[in-house]
Amino acid sequence: MAVWIQAQQLQGDALHQMQSLYGQHFPIEVRHYLSHWIESQLWDSIDLENPQEEFKAKRLLDSLIQELQKKAEHQVGEDGFLLKIKLGHYASQLKITYDRCPLELVRCIKHILYTEQRLVREATNSISPVGGMMDSMSQKYQQINQAFEELRAMTQDTDNDLRKLQHNQEYFIIQYQESLRIQAQLTSLANLPPAERQLREPSLQNKRATVEAWLTREANTLQKYRLDLAEKHQKTLQMLRKQQTIILDDELIQWKRRQQLAGNGGPPEGGLDILQSWCEKLAEMIWQNRQQIRRAEHLRQQLPIPGPIEELLTDLNSTITDIISALVTSTFIIEKQPPQVLKTQTKFAATVRLLVGGRLNVHMNPPQVKATIISEQQAKALLKNENTRNDSSGEILNNNCVMEYHQTTGTLSAHFRNMSLKRIKRSDRRGAESVTEEKFTILFESQFSVGGNELVFQVKTLSLPVVVIVHGSQDNNATATVLWDNAFAEPGRVPFLVPDKVLWPQLCEAINMKYKAEVQSNRGLSEENLVFLAQKAFTSSSINPEDYRNMTISWSQFNRESLPGRNFTFWQWFDGVMELTKKHLKPHWNDGAILGFVNKQQAQDMLMSKPNGTFLLRFSDSEIGGVRMVWNLMPYTSKDFSIRSLADRISDLNHLLFLYPDRPKDEVFSKYYTPPLSKPVDGYVKPQIKQVVPEFTTPNPDPSSVSTPFMDQASPAMAVGLAHSMYTPIDPTLDPEGEFDLDDTMDVARHVEELLRRPMENQWSGQQS
Repeated sequence: MAVWIQAQQLQGDALHQMQSLYGQHFPIEVRHYLSHWIESQLWDSIDLENPQEEFKAKRLLDSLIQELQKKAEHQVGEDGFLLKIKLGHYASQLKITYDRCPLELVRCIKHILYTEQRLVREATNSISPVGGMMDSMSQKYQQINQAFEELRAMTQDTDNDLRKLQHNQEYFIIQYQESLRIQAQLTSLANLPPAERQLREPSLQNKRATVEAWLTREANTLQKYRLDLAEKHQKTLQMLRKQQTIILDDELIQWKRRQQLAGNGGPPEGGLDILQSWCEKLAEMIWQNRQQIRRAEHLRQQLPIPGPIEELLTDLNSTITDIISALVTSTFIIEKQPPQVLKTQTKFAATVRLLVGGRLNVHMNPPQVKATIISEQQAKALLKNENTRNDSSGEILNNNCVMEYHQTTGTLSAHFRNMSLKRIKRSDRRGAESVTEEKFTILFESQFSVGGNELVFQVKTLSLPVVVIVHGSQDNNATATVLWDNAFAEPGRVPFLVPDKVLWPQLCEAINMKYKAEVQSNRGLSEENLVFLAQKAFTSSSINPEDYRNMTISWSQFNRESLPGRNFTFWQWFDGVMELTKKHLKPHWNDGAILGFVNKQQAQDMLMSKPNGTFLLRFSDSEIGGVRMVWNLMPYTSKDFSIRSLADRISDLNHLLFLYPDRPKDEVFSKYYTPPLSKPVDGYVKPQIKQVVPEFTTPNPDPSSVSTPFMDQASPAMAVGLAHSMYTPIDPTLDPEGEFDLDDTMDVARHVEELLRRPMENQWSGQQS
């Protein structure tokens, strides 16, 4: 975490100490608005006791003032106007204060950063594993920033050499013109009398010889300068390419991987601000070096000197163009992915961004981005550079968008807000593959130029794989395809290859991530839960986790083949559990009230020695989800819980006394009970729904007695199973097309009213008698 973010969280005396670091010598507003830039500079690399380091310090001062002025220029609006004036004033103030003593600025900032780090460290007063990870990340960032400092110094060095070369070449041309003038004078001597010619010729001959000797030496010197400069540029370009590889092939690829895992419920991929700042620095230095190489080429054309320099400059031009092309095409990315389960005729959004757009002034002629949906095969052909220009697999409405530049953030992006997939064209499917296993992708493409149309770029980027559905009933299986792809895709793969089987622990990690995200809970799947899932997936009875460590599970086992004796797959069952828990049982899961992943035999064994009235909550094996009582109540479904909650149902059943192992049920569930209805004020008693089990309508049993053996119709100790119907039944209030039917709705309402009225009428008549 950035030091400034942590420093702002300081409290009490530590906060006062931090605030006292700032004043007229260095305003706290400068620290705030340039926090990332300040922390990314190599202040420690400057030796304050060495006067020769003043040049480095002066360069940092100039950069600081430039960054501050740039920040001021980007302020807009009413509040931005005042801030713009204030930041501009601070830029002038800092220049006046430190222009003659830039080392003092370095001393001041080093003291500020050291003190802030000490205060933060003392406040936390401990080093956590996360802290160690952040230290490693900070070290990596420091190495990247140090490389930028070296590149900046190298670029400045070649710029100085180029100026010197230009100065020497201009002087050479002047001397060359002088030699031509002397030659012209010697030629004109032929028209003079012999005596006068003999008098003037020797001195002109000597002068010509001296100038020509100097020109020969200087031509060799210029050639050496040119070769030395070309070698320096070669080294700079090698380092630029290496730095670009680290940023694009490591950091940006890791960001994309985090983005993919976020689709499975992983942590957010993080902002792009740091990556953009690095890419912009790369763009700036690449462009500076490109301009230098072009200037060197111009000098060569002005004064051609035979030698290898022409070929060297051609190679440098080609290399720098390749580098900037790779940077631009790689930084055209999807900031916000379209939904990976995409339903036709439904609006969706996406955002694409060019990380170097602001620095290369692409926004001066805003490019337009087009979105197209293509198949897996078309994506493969596209990456092979085969001609697929007019190929698409469907029609997307509102699929064109102009990139906009946002001054406050310095970002160039296109926000597609109202896209809709009108139709989809499917390919012939292979074998057992269903429509929910077919993958597509959204292709975003654009064209723009930089440097006054010097370079024109065609840029393309592919979204994460999407599965297209036409009905909500397909969502479950489509999600399985997406989860498998996000979890197990390899970087740089051929679209969209994934392994057919993976190790069981790999799948455990993926479904645990998904479960916590869907249920929005920090309580994930325990080792016991995962053993239960392994037993289900592999039809095994082993309770030893080690037995499953090296086992593999295939895609077919995951979501193509039904579980033995069931009409649903492993994923369909697990997804039903997630859906039920997310919608109706989340607080109870977070409280640890639901064991959930326990089979029937385990439940019997666990309850056998417990007092009467002890119960546990488990997910049904036979239903997609189920709350199954020992006396074979139908499992409670999501529809049941929408009528009466789990807590209220448990409250209704007087024979349920203790949540396994021995917690009184009211202690666990009472905070979720629905408050009792208020007394009637209009003479009418409001109907109320309650859970009733005919076999257990007797008063509460004695909790001190030990339960009888675990039998279907007898034992008060019970396992309550949790079920969720994956395939939502058609609502009787809707017609086959899903339209609301008032007559049917009234029939259902009258039926429910009649059912509710009966016990209430009996109770009312009993009270009257």
